[in-house]
Amino acid sequence: MKCTNKCLALLTALAVCFGATGCSDEAIAFSYNPDYKVSAFRISGDTGFETADAFASGLCVVNGDINTDNSAVDMTDATSAGLFDLNSRTVLYAKNIHERLAPASLTKLMTAVVALKYGNPNDVITVSSNMGNLESGAVVCGLAEGDQLTLNQALHALLIKSANDAAVAIAEHIGGSVEGFADMMNEEAQAIGATNSHFVNPHGLNAENHYVTAYDMYLIFNEALKYDTVNEIISMTSYDTVYTDKNGNEKTLSVKNTNQYLAGNVAAPDRVTVIGGKTGTTSAAGNCLILLARDTSGNPYIAVILKSAERGILYTEMNALLKQTTS
Repeated sequence: MKCTNKCLALLTALAVCFGATGCSDEAIAFSYNPDYKVSAFRISGDTGFETADAFASGLCVVNGDINTDNSAVDMTDATSAGLFDLNSRTVLYAKNIHERLAPASLTKLMTAVVALKYGNPNDVITVSSNMGNLESGAVVCGLAEGDQLTLNQALHALLIKSANDAAVAIAEHIGGSVEGFADMMNEEAQAIGATNSHFVNPHGLNAENHYVTAYDMYLIFNEALKYDTVNEIISMTSYDTVYTDKNGNEKTLSVKNTNQYLAGNVAAPDRVTVIGGKTGTTSAAGNCLILLARDTSGNPYIAVILKSAERGILYTEMNALLKQTTS
C-alpha cells in the first residue's frame, strides 16, 4: 500500500512538473527518429536500408564431417583434417574439424599474427635470459642473452626453422612476457572467431590447456595470410641473415624450411602447387601440417592435418587431401 501511494505521488509530481510553465522552459527532444538506420519504421517499410555484413560472410563454415566416406582420402591415421577452398568459401573435406587438439608449432602462425598486428618488422629485439627455459630437445636457432635482431629476422627463424627461442624473443618483445603475449594471442583468437582455441605459450611446446581445432587453424592461417611478410616467409626454402651479439659482434643465422614440400623431399600431386605453410611435431600433438596450395587456375586452398601418426604418413595423407582440389 505504501509503495502504491509513493508511485501515485511520483506520477502526480511529474505531471505537475511537465505541465507547469515554471518547472522548465526547455523543450525536451524526442529521442526517436523514424529515419534512424535501426528504426522499426525503416526495417519494416524501407527496402533500401543498410544491413550489416555477417561475421562469416567471407569464410568457410562447417558444422561436422564432410566427405569422410570418400575412399580416395584415407585419414585413418589422422585425428583431424580439413580442406578449404578460399575463393568459393567451400569446405571440401572435414574430419573431426572441431575437436580440440595440441597444435605443436602450428601455434607459431598465431604468434606471427599477433607480432605483425602489434609490432613492426623493423623493430629491434633484445634477447633476454629467458631463452634457457625451453624444454630439452626443443628446436632453437641459437639466440643468446643480449643478442639483437629485428622482428623480421625473428619471424623468419620462427616460421622457417620453427625456432622456439625466436618465439620467446618475439613474445617478450611484443607482450612484455610470455604470459602477457599468450593473453594477446587468446584475445586475437577470439576476435577472428577461433573460439575453440587457447594458448599458453608462443611456440606450441607441450603445455596443459594449450589447444586448437583444425577449423580454428584454418581461421588463424587465413588471418596470417593477410600479411605480406607471412606470405613471403612461408614460401622460402631457406634464409640467411646476420645479427649482433651483446658486444655488437656479428652472428650469422642460416635456416632451412622444415616443410618437406619446400625442402624438395615430397612432391605435390599433379596440377597442385604447394606455396608454403607450417609444420609441427610434439609427443602430444603428433605430426601436424597446414598448407596454402593452388590449383592450375591459381585458385587457393588451405589444407590442415592435426595429429597424424608419423611424418611419412602425414605427407601421404596431405597428398590425398590436395588431390581433392582438382577432382
